[in-house]
Amino acid sequence: MNILITGANRGIGLEMVKYAMQQGWRVFACCRNPHNAESLFNIAKLSNGQISVHIADMLELSTLQALSYELRNDAIDILINNAGIYGSDKNTFGAVSVDSWLQVFQVNTIAPLKLVEAFFEQLFMGKQKLIACMSSKMGSMADNGYGSCYIYRSSKAALNSVVKSLSIDLKDKGIITVALHPGWVKTEMGGPNAEITTSECVEQIFNNLSTLTINDSGRFIDIDGSDIPW
Repeated sequence: MNILITGANRGIGLEMVKYAMQQGWRVFACCRNPHNAESLFNIAKLSNGQISVHIADMLELSTLQALSYELRNDAIDILINNAGIYGSDKNTFGAVSVDSWLQVFQVNTIAPLKLVEAFFEQLFMGKQKLIACMSSKMGSMADNGYGSCYIYRSSKAALNSVVKSLSIDLKDKGIITVALHPGWVKTEMGGPNAEITTSECVEQIFNNLSTLTINDSGRFIDIDGSDIPW
């Protein structure tokens, strides 16, 4: 099993690398700046070549094409679009930072699509043919009962739309595409008061992914495996 994970240097992404290594999978661990990814490199050094670390900068789309060329002969069974940012605290009515909004859209919405486009051939070569995009309940319009958070909410709602379109466009190729809500997780973004650890989150995510078929493509899946309304 070959798996490619973005945002693999910390939080949920780093925990996914650890999980995949324990499963014996080949891991392509990607992050913006590998030179600052000490924890990731320490794991990779102990993996006997099972884990390799690569540059994938969501703000520099050319790095995604370069990575695809580097891995042009490697089938990808699972592609995890995990990299994401929250953006500026200037995120409320009357104070939204446009510069931050544009940056967050690039990372959270545009780059995930461009990564899938870049790795389409490798995904088609894979056996499992699964794309999982890390979204959030904050991207659910039906679940928005509190308002505010314009930047992050809209970027994840747009990502959900990307996932839905991918699920339609790639279905005849046998490629499954889903959006995931990881729950409220104890990460740098989630904070120390969150409900679950990264380990608990990642184990449940992969349990959910292991049951998916092509008929599940286009779903927005909660951490408990249930569907979230768009």
